[in-house]
Amino acid sequence: MTKVLLIDDDRKHSALMQAYFKRFGITLVCAYDAEEGFKKLSREEPDLLLLDIMLPGKDGFQICREVRKNNNIPIIMLTARGDVFDRVSGLELGADDYIGKPFEPRELVARVQATLRRSEITGSTVGELAFNGLTIETETRTVRVDDEVVSLTSMEYELLLILARRHGRKLSRDDILSELRGIDAAILTRSVDIMVSRLRQKLGDTVKPARFIQTVWGRGYSFVGVPKTDD
Repeated sequence: MTKVLLIDDDRKHSALMQAYFKRFGITLVCAYDAEEGFKKLSREEPDLLLLDIMLPGKDGFQICREVRKNNNIPIIMLTARGDVFDRVSGLELGADDYIGKPFEPRELVARVQATLRRSEITGSTVGELAFNGLTIETETRTVRVDDEVVSLTSMEYELLLILARRHGRKLSRDDILSELRGIDAAILTRSVDIMVSRLRQKLGDTVKPARFIQTVWGRGYSFVGVPKTDD
């Protein structure tokens, strides 16, 4: 059974969500502050983390930053009032998605299910995509740069796969977002730029000329990695 950890100090709402998620075969484990959340993250080994921003002590941003230091668990941020600044900040810290409060429980379940699908081993291409200095093993979702494993979130991995599978094509931000499920239309352009920037940093692709991902000014992005050939 799928297990999700919710860190939210609203105990009454958490209990209601716990009962609702159970209807969809999802076990919702609840924590009410950062300390309890980190303990249950380690002990329960959940499949996904739901993280409220407004928490006593460490807030959701601080928790997200700490989790991302050594854990690529999918994270959905719960943002009060659907504030755009909160959403952008969450993406910058490595969150996979966000949903504004108040929200419909069914929408949250749908977001959870969509995010979990991204973290599964899926895709039409099975095997390996190989470029000079970069390999993407789609069966294990393992990415290597210069033979070193690079740790990516599920959203970052899917973004890389979208670009790499369309090697040499110029993809607009809308092209990319049409394939990335779960991103709200409120910050479309900036959300893509943030994700590409984070992906470039992890791939070590921040020096011009671009080694893997090139910005196409006024359009979007293009994957320019050189396909590896057998010698």
